[in-house]
Amino acid sequence: MTSSTRPFLNRRLAEFGTTIFAEMSALALRTGSINLGQGFPDTDGPEEVREAAVRALRDGRGNQYPPGPGVPELRTAIAAHQQRWYGLSYDPDAEVLVTAGATEAIAASLLALLEPGDEVIALEPYYDSYAACIAMAGGTRVPVTLRPHEGSFRLDLDELRAAVTDRTRLLLLNTPHNPTGAVLTRAELAAVAELAVERDLLVVTDEVYEHLVFDDAEHLPLAGFPGMRDRTVTIGSAGKTFSFTGWKVGWVTASPPLVAAVRSAKQFLTYVSSGPFQYAVAEALALPDAYFTAFREDMLAKRDLLAAGLKDAGFDVFRTAGTYFVTTDIRPLGESDGFAFCRALPERAGVVAIPNAVFYDHREAGAPFVRFAFCKRAEVLAEAVQRLKTLA
Repeated sequence: MTSSTRPFLNRRLAEFGTTIFAEMSALALRTGSINLGQGFPDTDGPEEVREAAVRALRDGRGNQYPPGPGVPELRTAIAAHQQRWYGLSYDPDAEVLVTAGATEAIAASLLALLEPGDEVIALEPYYDSYAACIAMAGGTRVPVTLRPHEGSFRLDLDELRAAVTDRTRLLLLNTPHNPTGAVLTRAELAAVAELAVERDLLVVTDEVYEHLVFDDAEHLPLAGFPGMRDRTVTIGSAGKTFSFTGWKVGWVTASPPLVAAVRSAKQFLTYVSSGPFQYAVAEALALPDAYFTAFREDMLAKRDLLAAGLKDAGFDVFRTAGTYFVTTDIRPLGESDGFAFCRALPERAGVVAIPNAVFYDHREAGAPFVRFAFCKRAEVLAEAVQRLKTLA
C-alpha cells in the first residue's frame, strides 16, 4: 500500500494550525503558571441559573433533541432581552435562532451568506475563528486595522471606506472588541451603517460582550441604526454574560430571510445543542438589572486591578472600554516580539498571556502587543500582579 503525497488538510485551512489558546493553556499547566491567556472565568455564574439547568435536567426538559431553532422559552427570552435593553423588536419564531455558542453562529452566518470569492471586511486584530470561518466559506478576508490612538485602539473610517470594493459582500464587526477592548462609538457605528446602506452590504455583528462596557462607553447594536434592521445579523452569547462558557449557548437575531439563511447552514453543523441549558439561559436573561450592574462593576474593579499592576510592572497599558481583556505594549520592557515574550513569560514570571499578533494578518502590526484576561478571582489577579512586578 502506498501513502498519498497529497496533504490531508484542505488548502482553505492549511494556514490554521493548533490555536494559540491551546498552546498557551498547555504551557500554563506545564509550568504551573497563572493563566491570564484564555478568556474564561475561574468562577461559575449565578447559582439560580445553575439550579435552573439542574431543574431542567431532572424534569426531562432538553434531555432529547430540542427544536432546531431553539426551545421556545429561550427564543422568547432572547427577543425580550433585545427589546428590554435596546428597544429592538424581534419575532421569537421567525427572527431568533439558538446556536452552539457564538462560534457556531459566526460559522453558520458566514457559510450561509458568502459565495466563494466574496470579500469580507473584518476589524483587525480579530478573534481567530473569524479568519478560519471566512476561509471555510470560501471567502476572502480583507482586514481593516484598529490602531493605537490616544491610549486606546480606534477604527479609521477612511480606511474602512477604502477597503470596500465591488467584490465586498459582508462586514464582520466585533464590538465590544476582542482583543483590544475598544467599543465603537455612536458616530462610528452611524458611519458604518451609512456605508453598508450605500454599498448594499450585509453585516454580521459579534456582540457577545454587550454587557461588559465600562466608564463612559455604551453598547449600541448596529441593527438599531437607520437602514440596518434588514441587513444585520446580530450575534449574542450566554457564556460571556453569565460566566457559563462551557454551556455553549449563543444566538442570532435578524430579519426572517437572514435567519432562514443562517438556519440552513446551522442545521448541518450541530443541528441542535445544549438542551437543558437553553431553559436555564432563558431564566438568566430575565434576571433583574441589579445582576447586570453588579457583574459589570465586578469586572470593572478587576480591570482596574490588573491594569494598574501591569503599568507598575513596566507595560504600556491601553484603555479597555469593554470585554474582559487588557492589551499592553511590551516595548517599554525592551521587548518587541510578542510571541517570544509570551512563550518566555511563564518561566520568567509564572504568568501566561496571549500575543496579539496571532489575531493579525499583518503580524508585524501586532508584534509588540500582548493581551491579558482579567475575568479571574481578585486574589488570582493580585498574585499575577505580584509575579509580573519582577519584570520591572
